Amino acid sequence: MKAGLVRWVGAATAAYGVGVLVRPALMARPCGLDGEDGSVPAPADLLIRALGVRDAAIGITMLVAKDRSVRRAATACRVVADLGDAVLFGTRLPDPAARRKAAVVAGGWGALCAVAGLVSDGAGGSGGAGRRRCRRSG
Repeated sequence: MKAGLVRWVGAATAAYGVGVLVRPALMARPCGLDGEDGSVPAPADLLIRALGVRDAAIGITMLVAKDRSVRRAATACRVVADLGDAVLFGTRLPDPAARRKAAVVAGGWGALCAVAGLVSDGAGGSGGAGRRRCRRSG
């Protein structure tokens, strides 16, 4: 099973999730959600940290899932989350330049995850667990 690319993208996603969980300014600053003094206002801090937890959880699942169907489901969640981020950040951030940048970055990660899922695990077929159930000994 070729899962290397999905695992790599999962590791990068998890690292970014932990990064913004620990330091919300990593996301707030490029999105224009930081204050004039560089601080992150409490409401933005809360929501960015929640996104960090989401990204870390999905990324870790992509990284460690042994079963192909679990890895594919986690990858699909990542793609949907990234595309949702692209649409929402791309249309709702206050600064037009930040909107464009956020939409491109989130959409790019969504596309990368989609391609990784297709290349690594294939587009069809059943997961590894299904194949094991079909084998009979003796």
